Formats: sequence, C-alpha cells, structure tokens
Amino acid sequence: MFLNKIKDFFTKKIVKKSLSNVKHIDSNNYIKTVGIVFDESYFYEKESLIEQLINQGIKSEDIQFFVFKNNIKKNESFNYPVFSHKNINWNGTFDDQELNAFEATPFDLLISYYDTEKAALLLFTHLSKASFKVGFSNIDSRLNHFMINTNAENYKVFVDELFKYLKILKKI
Repeated sequence: MFLNKIKDFFTKKIVKKSLSNVKHIDSNNYIKTVGIVFDESYFYEKESLIEQLINQGIKSEDIQFFVFKNNIKKNESFNYPVFSHKNINWNGTFDDQELNAFEATPFDLLISYYDTEKAALLLFTHLSKASFKVGFSNIDSRLNHFMINTNAENYKVFVDELFKYLKILKKI
C-alpha cells in the first residue's frame, strides 16, 4: 500500500514532466476506431456507455476498452481487460503485453472516461497513440485534445456532448 503511493507519486511526476513538452497534432481523420479507458472505482456502467456509442453509429467491433481497478485480488478473474497499479514499473511504463498493445494502437478516438486524477490513468492516456483524445474537464488539460464539463455518472450527457462537438469538428 505504501509502495503504491510512492509509485503513484513518481509516476505522476514523470507524466507531468513529460506533458510540459507535448505537441498536439491536428487530426483531420474521421472517427472509426474508438478506445476507452475506464476507472471502475467510480463508474460501473461501461456496457451502457458502449451501447450509447453504438447508438451514435460506432460499430461494436471498432470499440476496444481497458478497465482500471485500484486493487485486484489474486484469485479474481474478469471477462474484460483490466489493469492496476501493479502493471506500472518504476520507470513509468507498463509491463503488461496486452496493455502495451492497446496503448500502441492508433485509435481515431481515445475516450479517457475518468474524472479523478490517478497516476496509472494519466500515464495510460499520455502514452496512448490515439490521434484524438477526449476526457473530462477536471483532468489535466494537456492530456486531451477535447474536454467535456460533466461528471462520470452522466454518461448520456457525455456521449451527447461528445457527438455534438464531433459533428461540429467534422470528425463523424
């Protein structure tokens, strides 16, 4: 527990330092593939959010997601991809192959669906190779290209606002 707090501190420090020289690239691509990173400690309705994205015209096979959990018990198993603090090494990188593959996937849109700053989630969003990143307004604005001012419980408002602005930006 204590080591996780120290690791979080150093990971946040690494992310904040590397964010100081981030250059945002303009992307004119249409949104076809979507990656989502959830924080399951505050949001449990991931299926409902994915259903809302499908209702807006995104194909279900074009949506991939990863879920962050604060604590994963040894005998706990999931039918969806999960990561935690244990997957971060002391250099501020991930040591899981599946997580690295997801991070390296060049999604057209990455939805960072968390509204509290946790080192693992910030690092995941920062390292992602997505061309357009969307998140909540109370998270560091240097991480995302576009921020929506709502909270994680209002997933319908989030999706409606997201697609309203994606249409304005001519991304869909």
